[in-house]
Amino acid sequence: MRSIGETAHASGLGVSALRFYDRAGVLVPVRVDPVTGYRWYGREQLEEARVLARLRRAGMPLADIRLVLAAWSGADTGLVRTLLEAHLRRLRTGLSEARGEFSALRALLDQRENDMPALHTAPTAPVHLSVPAPALAAALDAVRFAAGTDPELPMLGGILLDVDGDALHTVATDRYRMAVSRASVTGHDGPRVQAVLPTPLADAMRALLGGDEPVHLELDGDRVTLEAGDRQVAGRRLGHDFPDYRRLVHLPAGRRAVVDAPAFRAALETGPVHEHDDSTAELSVLEVPEDGTATVCGTAGTGPDRIAVNREFLLQALTAAAHDHLVLESTSATAPLAIRRPDDEHTFSLLMPVRLED
Repeated sequence: MRSIGETAHASGLGVSALRFYDRAGVLVPVRVDPVTGYRWYGREQLEEARVLARLRRAGMPLADIRLVLAAWSGADTGLVRTLLEAHLRRLRTGLSEARGEFSALRALLDQRENDMPALHTAPTAPVHLSVPAPALAAALDAVRFAAGTDPELPMLGGILLDVDGDALHTVATDRYRMAVSRASVTGHDGPRVQAVLPTPLADAMRALLGGDEPVHLELDGDRVTLEAGDRQVAGRRLGHDFPDYRRLVHLPAGRRAVVDAPAFRAALETGPVHEHDDSTAELSVLEVPEDGTATVCGTAGTGPDRIAVNREFLLQALTAAAHDHLVLESTSATAPLAIRRPDDEHTFSLLMPVRLED
């Protein structure tokens, strides 16, 4: 027999995925140690695990995967071939429909570009700002974890500086999470100005923010400069417009729970993780009822008070929040989970949930 680790390595499925498929009754190990709960798989199950990995990558629904594996070792391959062809037809139909919709959307974009002038947020004259170094450092630290790394979405690969009056908002998102913070600035009384810092430039600026004195920011065309005492770092802003984050952060009020951040982190790190059929990420399922509490659930069942999120993302959001007590806010299992500081309404994170099926 093979251990769960050996089976995972040889099949391309993660250990958590094998646990998930065991609980779902799709690929049940030959033996489970009655004392330790450790799973052992038969030699013939390795082929089934590899088949399962391929079906998973192809996006086959769990119900069909269950039937394919049940019929895989039989002499009659008719059911397997029928299910494979049916899924392939669904994919082809879905791709054809998606191409049609995308073609229509591209036409709308072309028309919009022709009818409307491009929106530029770069200042026409240099903008000079003064901001306390600790405040700017905290604003960058609160959002850095959410910056995107996808080379196909370069406009998300940085941190937005959004200057509006005496407020400097920092924002980052990679689509699956968003973080927002704010620092007070002086020296700007003109129109709203935005610049997206590439993450290497943002990190270089953060490295200069070790003191307590105010630092100076200059936004001049496509160039951003930070002066901290006798030290300076400068670079070009990203040549892309950042999405309008303000449309994404106004959520209806939901169930709120104040958690002890260190204790909640420990519960996440030591608690159970779950694997969704369509995701390779380890998930934590939280229950946020109306009584103001929040718990890490041991089972992945659905319910009006439950929400599943990427555990790594949630741990990073807790670290970025840097507060002993935090507010978790959830409106539904399909709405973003908000992580807020109880004493600062302008600093928060939003995590997109992963929808769980019964």
